[in-house]
Amino acid sequence: MNRRVVLFFVDGLGVGERDGTVNPLATMPEGHLSVFNEGPSPGRVRNNGLSLGLDAALGVDGIPQSATGQTALLTGINAPRLLGRHLFGFPNSTLRRVIMEHSLLKQVNERGMKCAFLNAFRPRFFELGREIWTRPLSVTTWTNGAAGLPFFTLDDVAAGRSIYQDFTNRSLRERGFDLPLYSPAEAGAILGRRSAEYDFLLYEYFRTDGAGHSCDMGRCVAELQGLEDFLESVLQTIDLDKTLLILTSDHGNIEDLAVRGHTRNRALTVLWGLGAVEARRGLETILDVPRLILDLLRA
Repeated sequence: MNRRVVLFFVDGLGVGERDGTVNPLATMPEGHLSVFNEGPSPGRVRNNGLSLGLDAALGVDGIPQSATGQTALLTGINAPRLLGRHLFGFPNSTLRRVIMEHSLLKQVNERGMKCAFLNAFRPRFFELGREIWTRPLSVTTWTNGAAGLPFFTLDDVAAGRSIYQDFTNRSLRERGFDLPLYSPAEAGAILGRRSAEYDFLLYEYFRTDGAGHSCDMGRCVAELQGLEDFLESVLQTIDLDKTLLILTSDHGNIEDLAVRGHTRNRALTVLWGLGAVEARRGLETILDVPRLILDLLRA
């Protein structure tokens, strides 16, 4: 029986110190993301999750950044080494070429497996048509575009087929969109249910990185509490006897509010479900995540 894999990419989430003055994770009850440097590696978290930290620096000096880290995470190619530096923000032309050739979604799709990028996009994305590809776009957007897969719309959100990057829809409602206001638990249940329809499902959550950059402890704790509730619902809904859920990140940030930028901390990673113990043995860097996923889906 082929297993299913869900990749839950949480931007800017590293393994930090158990110090509540700088790490909002250390102020919270023990949960799914309660992973700290002084803990065992691998360790255990809620719902039998196996936790560890993955190297995000990838042998390149400087602070890991989003464009190169996400490209590495979603292609298996050492993007910072290719560029000779870590690149922030959106992928440049070199990284876009890498993504177009090595996109994880493209590789899964070409193997005849059903896959999707669960994030929904606002109407403006579709109104721009082909022009959208001349604009700055995220690595995840390019990853889905390289695979030639459809993008979900806000109609899909309303129908419970997709979730937005703000899974509560609060930010969309503030923009005037007529959409239901989801609790984190309601949104997590959507992801859990949809996972049964795909061999591989990708969901991106980047609000953690924005919160980390603010260095606002209250904002960060609230963000992480919502994420914990979302995860709890995913784990109660998803079929873990048939599915491996991988939560991982591209670099550290929110775990150390003593600095406003990213950190060189290892990317916080947790695995739940089918084959988690065996899967952990092959994970050392963020480059290993796409390799692991492709191996699991071939099994």
